Amino acid sequence: MVGITGTVYSWFESYLTGRDFIVSVNDASSGRHGLRCGVPQGSVLGPTLFNLYMLPLGDVIRRHGINFHSYADDTQLYVAVSPDNMGPIDDLLSCVLDIETWMGENFLKLNQDKTDILIVGPEAERERVQSYLSTFNLNVCNKVKNLGVILDADLNFEAHANQVTKTAFYHLRNIARVRPFLSQASAEILIHAFITSRIDYCNAILSGAKRNTINRLQLVQNSAASLLTRTRTGSILRFFY
Repeated sequence: MVGITGTVYSWFESYLTGRDFIVSVNDASSGRHGLRCGVPQGSVLGPTLFNLYMLPLGDVIRRHGINFHSYADDTQLYVAVSPDNMGPIDDLLSCVLDIETWMGENFLKLNQDKTDILIVGPEAERERVQSYLSTFNLNVCNKVKNLGVILDADLNFEAHANQVTKTAFYHLRNIARVRPFLSQASAEILIHAFITSRIDYCNAILSGAKRNTINRLQLVQNSAASLLTRTRTGSILRFFY
């Protein structure tokens, strides 16, 4: 599928074959057994091999005409639904069933508890689609996390801003406890590592957010600057997105 042949194929073959494992608990150990699948946990080639292993999943999804994004073991499916046509929903559900079948045939398992459905659109339309999905015993979430960003049904990103603010102030309180013992340079490193990095991460999504949402993040930034410079928050120059 990916064109690995010849010597390179032999490298992969030798890496994947001839491995054994045992299980040890306290002073007891099991017998030695051969590994028929999988790679050593934490191995250098592990992520690459897993991505190669998951490639056929894309073909399964494409057969249904579903748009998707995949990142490692995280796969997201997207469909657009018009007010008078539920066909895309049926295609999506059929696709999920085929995915579950493919995973079962390839030593994987679809975790229903971690399979979330998010409906984005006007509230009236969301309720209509949610009512249709309820006939299939599928639960719809009001928000989901996508690579560290919380997406909500209204796409106002208030839930994301609230989470960033909560986490940032948690770390600010911890940094404040040790600030008297830190040099300016060390404090700056901590602020950037635990606070600024969170505010900056995917901040482009906030370009159309409400002023109140932006102000919460601005308060975090001001508090971090105040802690770093040991000045009052009110004296910090305000920078808005």
